[in-house]
Amino acid sequence: MQFDLYRNEGENADLFPYVLDVTNELHHLSKLRVVIPLCSDGAAITHLNPTWTIEGRKLYLSTMDIAGIPAAMLQERVANFADRRNEIVDAVDFLIHGF
Repeated sequence: MQFDLYRNEGENADLFPYVLDVTNELHHLSKLRVVIPLCSDGAAITHLNPTWTIEGRKLYLSTMDIAGIPAAMLQERVANFADRRNEIVDAVDFLIHGF
């Protein structure tokens, strides 16, 4: 589901412990998902990198690291962030449009 947060089980899990699936449900049959990882290191830019506390960890949405991954990599769903839709869409818009 769009805005589901998953535990990252990939090779960069130490840097990006979670990934947020931003793929619209219209593409549910696709074998790929567009995800944005969450990170605890580095400087966050307010509009580009909303910051949230997840399982006691302060993390920011690393929008510049948006990527496509195989849907099969998304295993352990942690939460759904649909209630933060505006922040997420605004971050992607800021990445693409700069405002």
